[in-house]
Amino acid sequence: MTLDAARDTDRSFLFVLGSSRADGNSEILARAAAEHLPADVPQRWVDLNELTLPDFQDGRHEDAGRRPGETEELLWRATGDATDVVIVSPLYWYSLSAQTKRYLDYWSGWLNVPGSDFKERMAGGTLWGVTAMAHDEHEVADGLVTSLNHSAAYMGMRFGGVLTGTASRPGRVRADERAMARAKTFFHQEAPLARFPYEEEVGAAA
Repeated sequence: MTLDAARDTDRSFLFVLGSSRADGNSEILARAAAEHLPADVPQRWVDLNELTLPDFQDGRHEDAGRRPGETEELLWRATGDATDVVIVSPLYWYSLSAQTKRYLDYWSGWLNVPGSDFKERMAGGTLWGVTAMAHDEHEVADGLVTSLNHSAAYMGMRFGGVLTGTASRPGRVRADERAMARAKTFFHQEAPLARFPYEEEVGAAA
């Protein structure tokens, strides 16, 4: 696995690319946003299509001693080392791509690796999303947004939201002026602690 990394600072970004197409619109939008991060903030970019990663098998009740394979361990450590994880996935059938969903499924396994402190390491970090879609009506991506928010809430992370853009043909997201403008400031906004809807309802009623 190739990880483009800079020197360590207090904050570091991991960009997880989950498109079925190289240099897709979601990646273009994510890289446009990443250009506006401070130069001393490390960035790592992982293309899930370049990894030999089998479908996740949930063996937590049958194989308590399971250890990650080499590729899985590299991805596990890259995820745990980042303060900010950016899920870059096109909107496929109004949700995350299969590659991206498989990556998040592996989080379940990493919670149960013997001696793992994965959840503790992720807590307090920030989860972000970037997605491109064919629709002009970006509310159709609400399912994807909900999935990422709830994943962040379970892990005790902050959620920075999802940067959305409209495009279908390769490279067309560059013509979405609103998306490209938002990309300039996307990672500079304050990310609140992610919460489940029932937690928000309890807080409002208190």
